[in-house]
Amino acid sequence: MKKISSTHKLGIFLAASFMMLIFGCKKRDFSDLQTPAYPNTGEVFIDGFTGDLAYGAFGGSDVKAFQVDYKETYGGTKAAMRFAVPDANSPLGAYAGGAFFSKSGRNLSGYNAITFYIKATQPATIGVLGFGNDFGQSKYQASLNNVPVNSNWQKIIIPIPDPSKLTAEKGMFFYSAGPENSKGYTFWIDEVQFENISELAHQSGAILNGSNSTVTSYFGVTNTISGLTANFNLPNGLNQPESLSPYYFNFKSSDSTIASVNSTGVVSTMGTGTAVITATLGGIAADGSLTVNSLGDYVPAPSPTVDPTNVISLFSDTYSNVPVDFYNGYWAPYQTTLSADFGVNGDNVLNYSNFNFVGIQFSSPTINGSSVSSLHLDIFLPSVLTTGATFQIQLVDFGADGVFGGNNDVTGTTTISAPTLQGQSWVSLNIPLISFTGLTTKGHLGQIIFVGNKISSFYADNIFFFSNASSPTTAAPNPTYPASDVVSIFSNTYTNVAGSDLNPNWGQATVVTQTPIAGNNTLLYTGLNYQGLQFGSSQNVSAFGFVHLDYFTSNSTSLKVYLISPGPVEKAYTLPVPTSGWNSVDIPLSTFSPVALDNVIQMKFDGNGNIYLDNIVFHK
Repeated sequence: MKKISSTHKLGIFLAASFMMLIFGCKKRDFSDLQTPAYPNTGEVFIDGFTGDLAYGAFGGSDVKAFQVDYKETYGGTKAAMRFAVPDANSPLGAYAGGAFFSKSGRNLSGYNAITFYIKATQPATIGVLGFGNDFGQSKYQASLNNVPVNSNWQKIIIPIPDPSKLTAEKGMFFYSAGPENSKGYTFWIDEVQFENISELAHQSGAILNGSNSTVTSYFGVTNTISGLTANFNLPNGLNQPESLSPYYFNFKSSDSTIASVNSTGVVSTMGTGTAVITATLGGIAADGSLTVNSLGDYVPAPSPTVDPTNVISLFSDTYSNVPVDFYNGYWAPYQTTLSADFGVNGDNVLNYSNFNFVGIQFSSPTINGSSVSSLHLDIFLPSVLTTGATFQIQLVDFGADGVFGGNNDVTGTTTISAPTLQGQSWVSLNIPLISFTGLTTKGHLGQIIFVGNKISSFYADNIFFFSNASSPTTAAPNPTYPASDVVSIFSNTYTNVAGSDLNPNWGQATVVTQTPIAGNNTLLYTGLNYQGLQFGSSQNVSAFGFVHLDYFTSNSTSLKVYLISPGPVEKAYTLPVPTSGWNSVDIPLSTFSPVALDNVIQMKFDGNGNIYLDNIVFHK
């Protein structure tokens, strides 16, 4: 997943000045001044460049990849553009990429497409070919992605979605291409020009790739409309998809007091309720929509409680973070994930949308993982969890040389699924590094990669490596549920069910004690194999929604909690272990079906390690 292409914009600033002479004392009437007329020149490269054209290479690319070729041309013309794609890991650059731009601007409103001929030394896939990149705002970009080429000349047509917008366009042509199977190659482009092609037909637009998506949102949260495309019927009868800048679309919100949308497709949540974001392209309704369900005030991820001396943090407001190269590598051409990170009341959150995979890189320097045992992160899925959804986490170690690439990099993976993975709720993950299958070294950790299946977006917070403290140094957080809505089994905050046996003799090996943690009475299971809680009386919790508990463990690799009704009828729920401090969970009682919730008599824990427990309560 190495980054092979990029469209970093160079800072090119054009200054214009004019002088005006005023004769006498008569005031000049400015109403007759005209907007400067831009030339309507359509030629970009026909046996050479037009006089107003300049070229700039993209950041990270081989700056010498482009040359004018006077030998290999289309149809015997005098010259063509030649592009040499470098090998992987070339010291000259990671890819070939750049843009040709007009220094003064052109009026292209009389054309409906840019056309050119292309060939290569071998079959290859060009990552991006398009127009509209001017190293400035680049408002009206349009491009083809993953264009197949071979050793024969072929004509490429890139339609203009709305020519009326290109009255002062500077971005004439741009490209980006990476190596094939780590090897470079050469391709040529010739006869580049804007044309008016009468055979183009049936333009249609889409946002979110034509899907009707729904997200849960909160005050202050933003989402970016992605998947902006148009589809054109070409003269050869084929339908061709095209990626577009948001400026070609007109976005609209059904209720801007709940969710507003600007000209770049950024949706801002402002009120409580539901709003639907739609768009038009060239006056025609685009396929796809975004329904924003705003729940009001944002609920942050739980604040981590790990001792800072045991933490190496990548992203958290609780700890000092180590240097990070990026939180979204934008690994083209395969990645679709976009970022719209936000902060609410000082809480900064990573926000990923249109999610397929995304990488965080920390290579300057890499992290020596020999002193840490686990990875922590909090994730929030704004939408309802889809059946079969999975969230895969990959850790990449750069090997002994500490550099990405080569033969000594290793990758370890672990996959999170239901019931640990949940929708519309923060999930705190504490994953032992030994759980990352394939991670045989950890001396030069350099990347974390998230890969989604049936997950369209997620928030992330508190991403850090840590070593486990053997016991908690702070008390479990006090629950705040109204006492009238609680049945308490073990908690200092509420009145507990009378007569409960916290250590019934079930033949277990577990040692049970009660120990004070920062003045708060806490239940400790040492050497857990299994352990029961016998309620003082049968409890009818059928009108309740959840069972809550706080737990802490530094050495458990397996932990389950059970509810039990007469029979016995019991059902387990798996808790993620180990923890990075106290972990608070609210487990839906529906999870424990077929246990009779109107006649719950016991709870049970099984697993291993040493477990601290507190605030075991049922609540509405």
